[in-house]
Amino acid sequence: MLRSRPLFAVLLAGWLGLTACDGGSSGSTAGGGPKKMSFVVANVSLNFALEMANGGKYAAEEAGGVDLKVIGPATTDGPQEVQMFQNAVTTNRDGAVVENLAPDLFTRPFSQAVARGIPIVALDTVPLPGSNVDLYVGNDNYELGTQLADEAIKRLPPGAQGTVVLGVPNPGVPVLDMRARAIKDTFAKKLPGIVVKGPFQTFSDPGQSYNAWSSQVRANSRALAFLGVGDADSYSLARLKRETKGTWLSGGFDLDAKTLEAVKDGTNFATISPEHYLKGYVAMRLLAEAVKKGEDLPKGWFYTPGLIVDSANITAIQSRQQSDASRRAGITEQAGTLFADPAGRLRPLTDAR
Repeated sequence: MLRSRPLFAVLLAGWLGLTACDGGSSGSTAGGGPKKMSFVVANVSLNFALEMANGGKYAAEEAGGVDLKVIGPATTDGPQEVQMFQNAVTTNRDGAVVENLAPDLFTRPFSQAVARGIPIVALDTVPLPGSNVDLYVGNDNYELGTQLADEAIKRLPPGAQGTVVLGVPNPGVPVLDMRARAIKDTFAKKLPGIVVKGPFQTFSDPGQSYNAWSSQVRANSRALAFLGVGDADSYSLARLKRETKGTWLSGGFDLDAKTLEAVKDGTNFATISPEHYLKGYVAMRLLAEAVKKGEDLPKGWFYTPGLIVDSANITAIQSRQQSDASRRAGITEQAGTLFADPAGRLRPLTDAR
């Protein structure tokens, strides 16, 4: 699939952009028609964004009466995503969920949309001050980074000394930088004999990611572990470990099928799932319920938990990830828990990390 990604991405972008989730025929909001909303993601080629988008589509279908347009650039492109967002809220004025990797570029467009009365939910990337977006749905990314570091430390000898190489696909994205910071802090606290090199830029594009990690593996042949905090990091490292017959630890994030297979066969010791499908569902459900009831969105950080995926639960997670239907069934219990007391999930937006 990756070798044909450009064509696939273009076709997929068109499919996502034209697919509507509604409780009736499409049309304007006036006259009791469906609410016209948008779900904007940073990249329609990579697993993390597709998981969020599909979770959002599920919530829109479940809510009923929502005409949802899901859009995003074929590859990560902040300015293009901004333009797509601005175009979307011109026609779909009832609200938007937005995941992006360039929060600085979205500050002014967010503020302008809010000033026009368009409800905005920030998803997965914390909105910056000045955006006037008051609801954020996302993980505690410091917590997620700590989890990956702890899982690596469990598999290293007590008092281990040596090098761990750390990669970040998009340096400057606060949530990714927070994961990397947590990894470095955790090693410094629990295995001070380990020197964590980086974080180095490892890119979100699969080809660039593989090349970046290949350079790091060659340059650090005696490293004890290579850890990445993004989607492509996991399967790039797995591929390199197999090709080089490496004995080092490799681990990363997200639930791409190649990543899950690497955990299943023991190539990667674990992957940390931010549970993107659940997050997309939560964000879209919060938006749809508020808009349909004519209420304001909640304010704050709606915390959603992540998940450690390793040999203990990999079979169950692979089963859950087989289809959209199994994903939907897989989040039912947790979604019920989260929405049993949504106000109780809210934390101060200033605490989001």
